[in-house]
Amino acid sequence: MARPRTARRAELTPFVLEGTEVAPGTLETVDIPISRLPTGEWIHMPVVVSHGAKRGPVVWLSGAIHGDELNGVEIVRRVVLTLDPTLQAGTVLAVPMVNVFGVTAGSRYLPDRRDLNRAFPGSRRGSLTGRLAHAFFERVVRRGELGIDFHTGSNGRTNLPQIRCELSSPRARRLAQAFGAPLVLDSTAKPGTLRAEASRNDITVLLFEGGEAGRFDEHAIEVGVVGTRRVLAELRMIPAVPQAEHTPVLTEKSHWIRAARSGFCRVEIGLGDRVKRKQRLAVIGNAAGATERVLRAREEGIVIGLLQTAVVHRGDPVVHMAKLRPRTRPRAPKESSSS
Repeated sequence: MARPRTARRAELTPFVLEGTEVAPGTLETVDIPISRLPTGEWIHMPVVVSHGAKRGPVVWLSGAIHGDELNGVEIVRRVVLTLDPTLQAGTVLAVPMVNVFGVTAGSRYLPDRRDLNRAFPGSRRGSLTGRLAHAFFERVVRRGELGIDFHTGSNGRTNLPQIRCELSSPRARRLAQAFGAPLVLDSTAKPGTLRAEASRNDITVLLFEGGEAGRFDEHAIEVGVVGTRRVLAELRMIPAVPQAEHTPVLTEKSHWIRAARSGFCRVEIGLGDRVKRKQRLAVIGNAAGATERVLRAREEGIVIGLLQTAVVHRGDPVVHMAKLRPRTRPRAPKESSSS
């Protein structure tokens, strides 16, 4: 049986989610049931529906696709606190915790040890991860024309606040610049990720990276909250907000500088630093202090990710560099059905 079509632009009628009708100009939390625990209790994914009093687009916000990446939880929560559906056009579907299992367990993954951000669009009869991916994708993602997905660094790494998207999409490019993060990285989404599968359904996605897993980073959270509000204002969903005071750096390539040996690592630069070719980035020494290995930049760039832990093994990523081309403009945008 064919799936019924769902509008991606809000109308002046109730917005219906899981049988709950949210009237225009109101805000309500709807719990989507996901699975039972062994105790018999249901695990729900909460969705805050802010349904505007005027017509407009449907936009979703998602945090904690990875359960230990908590900045997104707080960003979505704070954005919701700023919303006034009586003054709003369109509908915001705010999901602070997609991976509710991982958040409650303090884990990046689900109980079946799978990565939710490699399981989209999911399966109604698949693994627990596949079923959660399917529930979120079908009930929330397909309802919107735009999504903002919030992430952090992982495995002991922290990220400069940044937007990742495909700059070949004029709409993604415009909204990424409106967001106003320090940097926008042109990035092709990997198969199975939320961004890749949403793009296949003509849904524009901005992926925000900022901070590290397991803790709040106030700077990254503030950039995420203000940037999200700028995007909503750009779409004329909320009243105008101040634009960013800086122009985001647009870059097309990035690479990791990896540990050439195992040992103890001392990083000598910071997030957002612009470095020159052959500049010292970090030093790796052994416990006895007899030898040291210096990591240097291969080319001019900006630091967008850093290792936070002291112990490294050979091949571990230490510094994430985005390439700078001062005299070269990013490739011209072109129309793309995957935007």
